[in-house]
Amino acid sequence: MPANRWLLRVQTVIVHRKLRWVHDLQLWVDLFVTVNLTILAGDIFIAHSVNHFGKAAEYIPLYFSLASPVVLAIVITLRWPCGFQAPWRDVGYLVGWLSILVGLGGVLYHLESRFFLDRTLKSLTYAAPFAAPLAYTGLGFLLLMNRMVAVFSADWARWVILLALGGFFGNFVLSLTDHASNGFFARTEWIPVISSAFAIGFLIVPLILRVTQRFLDLCLLVMIMQALVGILGFWFHIQANLIEPGHSLWEKLVNGAPPMAPLLFPNLVGLAFIGLWALVPHLEEPASGGSWLGSVYRWTRPTEPEMSANSDQ
Repeated sequence: MPANRWLLRVQTVIVHRKLRWVHDLQLWVDLFVTVNLTILAGDIFIAHSVNHFGKAAEYIPLYFSLASPVVLAIVITLRWPCGFQAPWRDVGYLVGWLSILVGLGGVLYHLESRFFLDRTLKSLTYAAPFAAPLAYTGLGFLLLMNRMVAVFSADWARWVILLALGGFFGNFVLSLTDHASNGFFARTEWIPVISSAFAIGFLIVPLILRVTQRFLDLCLLVMIMQALVGILGFWFHIQANLIEPGHSLWEKLVNGAPPMAPLLFPNLVGLAFIGLWALVPHLEEPASGGSWLGSVYRWTRPTEPEMSANSDQ
């Protein structure tokens, strides 16, 4: 059939030796961190423009987000096309630890802006978003893990899922506190709170219980829902900013709803998918029905021997 021939051609392209980098999950994690640090530069610039970078410390995450992706891109190039392992490992450790320090320092800095003065739930809600800098901490831990844990192992996959889980927990906190600042004026503001709670509930299961590949299918459906919620939230934030009073679009973006915040949902979906994909060969195949994700995984690796379902036990 034409469809079968088309699928066979696609499979031939995927397994070609020149595209072996596509199957390197370690590379995908490094690219994820590099892209996210770059995006954070724009996010920081918009967020700290509210007070026109009133304090010199507010430039620290901006400069770090501008410099670190360039450094990571260089060492990624040195390792994959050129084969230099040591610079990739050592520079990754350095950027990872610096990212963790920037994140933790940002949390303390944001809390000090008001919470440490009043120490009330109201001050926590209306202060600078205290959980936002933890994005740097999560990315830093991701870099360290990617160099300390054996890739393609069950532990590596679960670490990736755990860090994605942490990101969704951060989304839950940020959605709750940010939308509480206007008393959840619109009912739709509850959507990301409930959605991120669902993501937390599903992603934590493979970390604490033995599951089958079929459960990962369910996790994948939940992740697709998270991506749709993020896209919907992006649209709502843009719509809210368009009616925000202001002389220019830039003023509306700075003083209105953060346009990039909802995109954390599809962003974390990408990280969670890497972890779920890496976990597939370490789980048992369901007795009947089969797994969609498992079937696609085996289709992309027709020449690799199937791993033991009990290899992670």
